[in-house]
Amino acid sequence: MNQFGGRQRGIVAVMVAIGLLGLLAMVGLALDSGHVILNKSRLQNTVDAAALSAAKVLDKTSSEAQATAAARSVFDLNATNHPELARIMSGADITVQYSNTLSPFAPGTVPANYVRVVADDFTMWTSFTSLVGITETYTAASAVAGPSAPVGLTAGNEACNLVPMMVCADMTPGAPGDFGYEQDNVSLLKIGSNHTGPIGPGNFQLFELGGTGANVVRQNLAGAYEACIDPGSTITTKPGNNVGPTAQGLNTRFGDYQGGGMNQATFPPDFVTTEPIRPVEEDDGIVVFADNGVEVTSANFQELGFTYDDYVARSQGGPHDFPAPTGRPERRVMAVPFVNCTSAVNGHGTLPVVGLGCFYLLQRVVQQGTENFVYGEYIGQCVADGTPGPEPDPDPEAGPGIYKIVLHNDPLSPDS
Repeated sequence: MNQFGGRQRGIVAVMVAIGLLGLLAMVGLALDSGHVILNKSRLQNTVDAAALSAAKVLDKTSSEAQATAAARSVFDLNATNHPELARIMSGADITVQYSNTLSPFAPGTVPANYVRVVADDFTMWTSFTSLVGITETYTAASAVAGPSAPVGLTAGNEACNLVPMMVCADMTPGAPGDFGYEQDNVSLLKIGSNHTGPIGPGNFQLFELGGTGANVVRQNLAGAYEACIDPGSTITTKPGNNVGPTAQGLNTRFGDYQGGGMNQATFPPDFVTTEPIRPVEEDDGIVVFADNGVEVTSANFQELGFTYDDYVARSQGGPHDFPAPTGRPERRVMAVPFVNCTSAVNGHGTLPVVGLGCFYLLQRVVQQGTENFVYGEYIGQCVADGTPGPEPDPDPEAGPGIYKIVLHNDPLSPDS
């Protein structure tokens, strides 16, 4: 008997076994790598949703406790779509942090503007790689959400969800506030038919968005326009008073539906429709409270009117005139362009947009024959989110303009 042949066969068997083990390990590595990548994507999407939800709640309430509860709830809700993730992790396992600044993200700094959600140690089974001692793999994910950079005064940063009304900017160097508009002051957003405005003959502070007809004006004032414009671009004036469409469109935000296409399902009312006890109206170019003829100033308006601060307090604490799901938050806040009116426009014409600001719609628009006026309290900046009527709230860091709650790259995690 050839003892060397037997030894060779034994060596070959060992080499085949080692080769098979290596092959299985390679197959297992491929399978497990794909498994990790798949679950990493699922976990990242779930964490992203949790961070966005928390940031929106934080933006509305300034409450870290409510934002954290929202993050955990949304994490659980999205995890149910992925049974393996739901078995291993829940909202109770995630870490939620808050920072005043985005970069650096400094957990614990106040007031909180940005939210970071972290999900660590998502541990998964392995397949054939367990044959070489790898019995488990894990992945992690993080996401940061919060307000985008304000877009109100910078060319190139477009803003959406505008209403087709414009206000004339004070182009004087050193003008107070934002182009002459100061927070808490009441402004006239649309003049009446018997008044001469700064834009030019036949214009009443309306401009064209997506069309020229009265129904387009009505729809857009109700909140239908979702396209965008850019500071530095131009807009086309919309001649004519359009008193009916103006009142019908804007008053949907108060739960008042008249005119074609105006309905609660498409254009929900605001949570809060309370108006000032003393209505505001125009008297020979002076904005006054109707019951006593007192001129509106930033000082007495805070005492006499249902101000934006009053409105925010009622929106957050209740009671609501139109609770969810019927009502929508902050439908009464509108994004409006500042335009350069130094060159008057007769009828149709174009005007340059120099900035964007946000106004709180103070009261219903009352139509009296060919007269109606629109009044807003200037609040500086607001959120625009792509839905009928923006869902705004001032960003503590942003300048005047419009911002969105968005995901940001996590400064503390290179793969976010």
